[in-house]
Amino acid sequence: MGLPGTYNEQELITALKAGDDQAFSHLYDHYSGSLYSIILQIVKDPETAGDVLQEVFVNIWRKIASYDPLRGRLFTWMLNISRNASIDMLRSKNYQNSRKNQEITDTVYRKGPVTQTDTDHIGLSKFLGKLQPGQRVLIELAYFKGYTHEEIAEIEEIPLGTVKTRIRNALLHLREYLK
Repeated sequence: MGLPGTYNEQELITALKAGDDQAFSHLYDHYSGSLYSIILQIVKDPETAGDVLQEVFVNIWRKIASYDPLRGRLFTWMLNISRNASIDMLRSKNYQNSRKNQEITDTVYRKGPVTQTDTDHIGLSKFLGKLQPGQRVLIELAYFKGYTHEEIAEIEEIPLGTVKTRIRNALLHLREYLK
């Protein structure tokens, strides 16, 4: 290990799996901002995003033993937990009921494409910018807006198989860019 309280990814994973509280604090300090940003892009409400973030870190703590580094990086695994928890929140009955009586905000009147996403603050825009525009839109809808493949096919008016193929190809391109 490097300086006290610093970890490379493998050391961090090992310490987390051993139940090291200091490693978990390090994980929270270094990743909570990025995960919160992703959650907030999906749920749109800062208070709800904070609740989801808390749930995400509880899930990470409980499920760290199931993390397999051969299947992807730690951040990708945490990102998927965050995304799934955000989507689960959006689909929950309590959340749906709480949103029914919300005041209409000025965002309803904003011009511009629905798929416009600000990913600069987490460093993804330079990679998403390398994708073809059609691929970028699908990635934004699926991973930042929380739409299912079926919903994307309906929104974009393209066949479901085409959506799945384009998303898979975009993810393969992103994987290459991130190496």
